[in-house]
Amino acid sequence: MNTPLAPFLGLSDRARGVTLVLTAGVFWSFAGLAVRLIEDANEWQILFFRSVSLIAFLSLYFIVIRRRKTIQVFKECGWAGFFAGLALGTAFCAWIHALTHTTVANALFLLSTSPFFAALLGWWILGEKVSVALFWFIALAIFGVAIMVMEGYQLGTLFGTIMGVTAAIGFGLFAVLLRKGRSSDLVPAVFWAGFWAIVISGTVIFFSSARFEITENDMLYCALMGVFQVGLGLIIFTRGARYLPAAEITLLSLTEIVLGPLWVWLVVGEVPGLLTVIGGFVVLSSIAGQAFYTIRGPS
Repeated sequence: MNTPLAPFLGLSDRARGVTLVLTAGVFWSFAGLAVRLIEDANEWQILFFRSVSLIAFLSLYFIVIRRRKTIQVFKECGWAGFFAGLALGTAFCAWIHALTHTTVANALFLLSTSPFFAALLGWWILGEKVSVALFWFIALAIFGVAIMVMEGYQLGTLFGTIMGVTAAIGFGLFAVLLRKGRSSDLVPAVFWAGFWAIVISGTVIFFSSARFEITENDMLYCALMGVFQVGLGLIIFTRGARYLPAAEITLLSLTEIVLGPLWVWLVVGEVPGLLTVIGGFVVLSSIAGQAFYTIRGPS
């Protein structure tokens, strides 16, 4: 019997992985737009309330989808899932530090190096070999992001740079650990990431002048980010991680960086600069080349 998912189910594992990871990148790309639409909340408040809505959404997901098997799923996820969540939660918090201690351009450029770290960690932890072609595609993508952020790039502070690199390493390690535990359902890793982000951001808010209170408008966009932009995006990403090496999935997910300025332009009217467009085209070319190579190339 034909179903709406029939064409997707008929794909090879490699093609299915490419489709899922590219889709996850599309979900993540709405973060910039959501932040632009937030009125007053600061970065830590956004992270806290986004993570709270993420945890609430995932709790509902486990109740509806896994039901009585939720505890079993967490057990099967094991230490790989726990440390994957810890790595991602650390990346969440480091990213906030990077944004507040260096320019957005610097932070984006540093985050784009995550495929490189995923390649190194994947080789070291899992023994995943990285083809020469993949390294070239990664280099091309980093070059494209460098063009995108060239106008706003500054040296920034050392701390901000360290935090940007930490975010890139954290996301790369998250991808590698997803690969390590790919025989299990690793959605619990996303839950642990949200939990860790709540602990860190909540602690920062408690000991700062910020409050655990934001406007209804800001709460709405934080909730939308937690459910759709982060929640669904990461669930889809964990599925895609089953089929492709860590370096490939982190490279393909860079659609987030390219599409982000597009949504802000279409909705808010913030016109991207010429270098952003040129660099975005370079990154998309790298992603398209890697996607084609992954699907058509040798397995």
